[in-house]
Amino acid sequence: MKRFHVHVGVDDLAASIRFYNRLFASQPAVVREGYAKWMLEDPRVNFAISKRSDGAGIGHLGIQVENPSELADVYSRLRHADVLVQEDRTSCCYSISEKSWIADPQGIRWETFYTTGESEDHCSVVPGDGRASGCCGPAEPAGRAGGAGSDPGASGRDRW
Repeated sequence: MKRFHVHVGVDDLAASIRFYNRLFASQPAVVREGYAKWMLEDPRVNFAISKRSDGAGIGHLGIQVENPSELADVYSRLRHADVLVQEDRTSCCYSISEKSWIADPQGIRWETFYTTGESEDHCSVVPGDGRASGCCGPAEPAGRAGGAGSDPGASGRDRW
């Protein structure tokens, strides 16, 4: 079963953790320097916050899958959605994941990912992997193939 993912940049991590603990009536599953994540079942969401250099607000949205078959299914749908898809293997947000990154027509970043393990690093290149890696976004933006959103300078939301 897939899980919705939201990553929000925050200015004050401690205050945000207190707020979301109360909102979700739950403690985070992961708390690290500059980062916290709740793995909620009701609603089924992977909700993460971090103190980010690009400021407060929605960082990106995503779909977390539970197995490689679900990931292949979502990748197939993305390829048919007239968007450029960047796939990579990365250590991001203290997890090792297979990921894809896209931007919707408004420039909102979406990731689809399958987590294969834990990492001690917030963001690092996965050793021995020849593909480009990005943490919380690819090195270059992916947009609509040949359409609006493919120009990385078209909107402030297109920055990665």
